[in-house]
Amino acid sequence: MGLLKHEAAVNEDSIETQPASPSSTPTDEKREAYEVFKLTDDGVDFRTVSWQRATIIFLKIQFAMSILSVPGSMAVLGAVGGALSIVGWDVLNTYTALILGDFRNRHPECHTLADMCAELWGRAGRELVGAQLLIGQILITAGGIVSVSTAFNALSDHGACTVVFSFVAAALITIFSSIRTFSRLGWLTWIGFSTFFIAVFVFVVAVTQQKRPAAAPQTGDFELGWTAIAYPGFVAGITATANLFIFSSGSSMYLPVISEMRRPQDYRKAAILTGFLICAMYLSFSLVIYRWCGIWIATPAFGSAGTLFKKISYGLALPGLVIGVGIYQHVAAKLLFVRLLRDTRHLQENTIVHWSTWLGANLLLGALSFIIAEAVPILNYLLGLAGALCFAPFSLIFPALLWMHDFRNYRAGSSAQKAVYGAHALVVLLGLFMVVGGTYGVAVSIKEAYASGMIGKAFDCADNSGS
Repeated sequence: MGLLKHEAAVNEDSIETQPASPSSTPTDEKREAYEVFKLTDDGVDFRTVSWQRATIIFLKIQFAMSILSVPGSMAVLGAVGGALSIVGWDVLNTYTALILGDFRNRHPECHTLADMCAELWGRAGRELVGAQLLIGQILITAGGIVSVSTAFNALSDHGACTVVFSFVAAALITIFSSIRTFSRLGWLTWIGFSTFFIAVFVFVVAVTQQKRPAAAPQTGDFELGWTAIAYPGFVAGITATANLFIFSSGSSMYLPVISEMRRPQDYRKAAILTGFLICAMYLSFSLVIYRWCGIWIATPAFGSAGTLFKKISYGLALPGLVIGVGIYQHVAAKLLFVRLLRDTRHLQENTIVHWSTWLGANLLLGALSFIIAEAVPILNYLLGLAGALCFAPFSLIFPALLWMHDFRNYRAGSSAQKAVYGAHALVVLLGLFMVVGGTYGVAVSIKEAYASGMIGKAFDCADNSGS
């Protein structure tokens, strides 16, 4: 909270004394002049999202398939270590989400994190970070395709080749992501969040009613494996940490939503409420699942509830899985769309160029995600790789550097200001550790999975649901 007060105080000083500085907050009139999408009665009006609807979109971005991998990470880190990681990452990721939103509102011409990084490193920064954003979102979408294909296998008792189910999943996600505006996605997002929450709740209740976990030996004695404090090796620990980190690290996906809000100034309300609710849901659900399943947690976790409840949970969750992943692909497609058509009449007019660019971007991203999903068809590894390689920079390194850029006068300020500046430098170092350590840990895990046969050949028809 102290960091938030310092930032607010400097913003107020900037308005009064430095109206032309990069850190100044523009007036409403100036802000509108720089907005990517203009308020208009002609063409497509993108600026229709309220802060309440933005909250639901943010919740669906964060409360998605990562809940299916978090209980497995708890089994690696233990109840105390896992719980502390969830709370710690959520607090830090919510704070950096506020940094990103505040920076964007001070620089309303920024549509994505790539535009923000152009403030740091010029055009090269924009292009490189833009490519990194696309890679991260493709990895997340690939993980979603794996989850949806797993759902289809569970519901149909492996009624078709998994590659076919993956293709259908990619097609459904692409159809959803092709809806042009976040406002029109809004009511579908409500449905997605509600059905997914109900599915997880049903699953959590189901595991508490079992005599023993479905994945555990069904006869004889067995060891649940629950522990308060675990002592994993570096590779297992850093992979589990990367999986826990990613559950609340999607704030870079918030930024295009701000550009479509009626009042971008209301972003903070949506971001803070989302951070609180996400932490409460992940912490409560994962602790209960771990308490009743111990080390016998399937991945994805719905497999831990037994055949009947696995089918019920996947049936309820299917709309939420498609919609949640579709939002990630939508954000990636919107990045390409705005990048190609910005400052042209085609951005907000229903021209052939407008539609071909928008639909082409969605089809391209859907195809790439499908290929990655078939190459690394295990959810934990896809999420861990995305978390370490992409979302650690997005949610830790880049926000801290952006804050240090706008508040660089803190380096020569009071002792308290220097301490705050140093704290942000530590966030950068933490992010670098997650990138290097997390990527190494996940890469080793993927190599071992291929060597042990846990991951078969690419484009494998084998059942991935354990049915």
